[in-house]
Formats: sequence, structure tokens, C-alpha cells
Amino acid sequence: MRRIAIVDTTFARYDMASAAMEELRNLCSVRFERRTVPGIKDLPVECKRLLDEGCEAAMAFGMPGPTPIDKQCAHEASLGLIWAQLLTNKHIVEVFVFEDEASSEEELARLADRRAREHALNLYRLLFRPEELTKRAGTGQREGRPDVGPIRR
Repeated sequence: MRRIAIVDTTFARYDMASAAMEELRNLCSVRFERRTVPGIKDLPVECKRLLDEGCEAAMAFGMPGPTPIDKQCAHEASLGLIWAQLLTNKHIVEVFVFEDEASSEEELARLADRRAREHALNLYRLLFRPEELTKRAGTGQREGRPDVGPIRR
């Protein structure tokens, strides 16, 4: 059975990892290795550790705050996740929801849940149905928000 690393943070205000795991359980049979780290910049090393220990792919969940330093930390974490992918030759699906993406806590919760589930579907497609991703190339897909569609000539 395929093993998937699920790494989230205590800093986040919504449990996106549980939403993604529920979505994946509805799509396929996989085993999860879940770890929780304090903050967003801790995600890359924990993902890499789990990938090195035999997980086939990972999902990294973070919810950066609205301040400039939060956005900088998210960018640094994202770069670390890219490095971890390159060092392991395995996918890490980054699922970040910024606190200032929504105007209310209710909207933020809906966005976090939907983005986590849609990225879980992306991971499923990466691992089990890559041809479905190819069919969606250039179609303006968005996770957590309405799709924007392709550019028409």
C-alpha cells in the first residue's frame, strides 16, 4: 500500500490535513504518515524526512498570517519544499492558505477545506491518474476558488 506523508502546523487555524486525508480515503487506499510541526518553515525538513523514510509523496499544509513577515516566511518555506522535492525526486503538494485571502473566519474555513480537498485530488491524480492532469493542461484550474478557464484566441 502506498504511503503518503501528511505534514501540518500548529500555527494553522484550520485542520486542512484531516480534510485532505478524508478526501484521499474516498478516492483510494493509501496509508498516511502524519506529522505536525510548530510552524511553516518546519514543513520542508519533516516532509523530506518522511519521503526519505519511504513515503511516496507528501502534502504540506500551512496557514501564514497576513503580515509581510508571514508572507516572507511562507516564501522561504515554499523554497524549502521545492528543495526537498529536488533532493528526494518525489512530489510535495504545497497547500497554503493565507489568512488575508478571506474576509471572514467562515469564508477562511471554507477556503481552507476546499483547497485541501482539491489539492488531495491533485495528489491522487499525480499518483494514480496522471493522464487526467494532462487532459486539464491549460484549463485554468484553481484550488479553493472557482476555476478561471482557458484563454480563448
